[in-house]
Amino acid sequence: MGEQDVIDLLVTQHGQIRDLFDEVEQAPPDKVEEAFDRLTRMLSVHETAEEEIVHPYARRKLDNGQGVVGDRLTEENRAKRLLLELHKGGVDHPEFWERLGELRTAVTMHARSEERYEFAKLRANTSTVERRAMAAA
Repeated sequence: MGEQDVIDLLVTQHGQIRDLFDEVEQAPPDKVEEAFDRLTRMLSVHETAEEEIVHPYARRKLDNGQGVVGDRLTEENRAKRLLLELHKGGVDHPEFWERLGELRTAVTMHARSEERYEFAKLRANTSTVERRAMAAA
């Protein structure tokens, strides 16, 4: 892990999250909840890493870091609200699939914004050693 670049790691996780959305959508009815739980765990791990390691670093290192991170947090909070609604209603709720689609759209747009506005700037303004240290953390 110490040799991994944090940005490469997070972008890889974005791909895994897309795959997990596919898994939920394609799961047989008796496996939807299990697949949804895996998606939820990955989203939680991913966002925690960003909130505890990447965003604080970006705030300090990037021009307008506060604004860049603030925009990402607004997106993250919207996704968190949608995820909470999904969990409250459960996978059998009549609006589960519609809400899951909304969550997927929100998460996808957020990931693209991170990659474009935060990760690209971090890569340009940090060293390989710094990014590896963030990945190890």
